[in-house]
Amino acid sequence: MKYLLIRADDVGYSYAVDLGIERSVREGLVRSVGVMPNMPEAQSGWGLIADCDIAVGQHTNVCLGKPCADPALIPSLLQTNGEFKSSREYRAKYKEGIDFVDFDEAVIEIEAQLERFIEIVGREPEYFEAHAVLSDNLNAAIAHVAREHGYKCQVPSFDPAAVVTCGDTPMRMVMRSQMPGYDPAAAIRETVEEMKDSETAVFVCHPGYLDHYILTHSSLTEDRTKEVDALIDPELRAWLEGRDDLELIDYRDL
Repeated sequence: MKYLLIRADDVGYSYAVDLGIERSVREGLVRSVGVMPNMPEAQSGWGLIADCDIAVGQHTNVCLGKPCADPALIPSLLQTNGEFKSSREYRAKYKEGIDFVDFDEAVIEIEAQLERFIEIVGREPEYFEAHAVLSDNLNAAIAHVAREHGYKCQVPSFDPAAVVTCGDTPMRMVMRSQMPGYDPAAAIRETVEEMKDSETAVFVCHPGYLDHYILTHSSLTEDRTKEVDALIDPELRAWLEGRDDLELIDYRDL
């Protein structure tokens, strides 16, 4: 048996993104969603899907918007305007061999976002990870906080051949968005066909619709809308659910 987990990141990114995620959950294949606790739309975005039977994780965000912690306690993470440093700055510094994230400061912000997550969702996260930035110190802090609370930590890796773990489950993470000619439905089918027996794969999606905020704050735009269409496609659902060698799972199943 193959085990496929389809995950939707970025609840709270923007109002339009939240609408696309809601549709991908209610009408589609998504059973695991990640909430960005610090974002202004996180509360309303979660409210759109709070009654659904889904796994929910903390999609810790330290590259967009304002922090949940006292800014004075986390200077390494912030710009002079009090907002997080951008993912572009993370990438640029990482290429220079610089990881500007202070481990202890990252732990402070992660814990503050966890407190906000529980306020929003009303329960502890079923999995724990971070919105993608290039920082070994941040990843170490995520793993530390997860261990302290006994959460399933989703180790980041988007090398399609790399095997990582979540809890005690080995898995591959697959993310194809922003690749030239990206076809989400075809990419999901290809992932399943390539999987070995007994393998678990996480297909990471960012479904959403577009508004001014997402268009001015993210390089991932049109592919979000393509993922909504794919995830609610009845033909893709029938193809997945009709396979005798495949089980669709969520993070609670790990």
